[in-house]
Amino acid sequence: DELEVKSLFQGKSKSYPAIQRCQEMDIYVPTCDNRLIEYDFDKIVVNVDTQYQNVKICHSPQYGNMLLLDDDPNLAESDLAYTRAITGNGRQNFADKTVLILGGGDGGILNELLKQSPKFVTMVEISFYFTLSNNSLTLHHIDQVVIDAAIKHLRGICEDAMDSLEGSNYKVIVEDCVPILKKYVQEGRTFDYVINDLTAIPVSTTPQGSRWDFLRLILQLSMDVLSETGRYFTQGNGANNIHALKLYEEQLQKLTRKVDFSKETICVPSYHELYPDY
Repeated sequence: DELEVKSLFQGKSKSYPAIQRCQEMDIYVPTCDNRLIEYDFDKIVVNVDTQYQNVKICHSPQYGNMLLLDDDPNLAESDLAYTRAITGNGRQNFADKTVLILGGGDGGILNELLKQSPKFVTMVEISFYFTLSNNSLTLHHIDQVVIDAAIKHLRGICEDAMDSLEGSNYKVIVEDCVPILKKYVQEGRTFDYVINDLTAIPVSTTPQGSRWDFLRLILQLSMDVLSETGRYFTQGNGANNIHALKLYEEQLQKLTRKVDFSKETICVPSYHELYPDY
């Protein structure tokens, strides 16, 4: 009866927003630690199925246009904090320096660096990367559609940095970065900075499997092309994924080259969570 129901709730109740069903767009996306976020998307700007993946850009009144690949959030126009953090948060001087960017297909990192008059920036946009959502491993491909979509609809991120894929002090190469890195190693080519924006640290109980193998491969090759006094920047994962971050830090201690590292935790607006960069 009514009294029994009231006693079960001890006189307290709470009202929650209704789940929105049968909408034109899916507004629910999980965070890195599997908490469900309801975004305020009000328009689909781009929705293209390529031979590799679904490329989507959705508009948010709060975050601007946001890139999603196979519904995995990448970056929004509001997220300058991410780009600044992975380029050193203003504590580095890139003037007259050589920089290698791995990934970064939204153009944000390239745009940030070109404002600082580097000697030369080489951006190698890898042809594939992995994400993990709800314990499901997904292989994504970067194709020209993503870059074209960013140039047109993510101007708040890349501005005009990728209007041309080659300039006097930069070049964007849309190829698998592994053969290119190995080629640079063979040539003895080094860089003052390597910025790895390929993929987040894997979330798993042990540092095993294809994603960790890929991470270690890129990490070692990056060290091999980094100058003696060079610096390496990369993304981490959600701050709540403490174990995954610890596993990554253990990998740093196993490199053939001795390194010191630090991390900085930032708030990326559209991620709805704190996010460490190294």
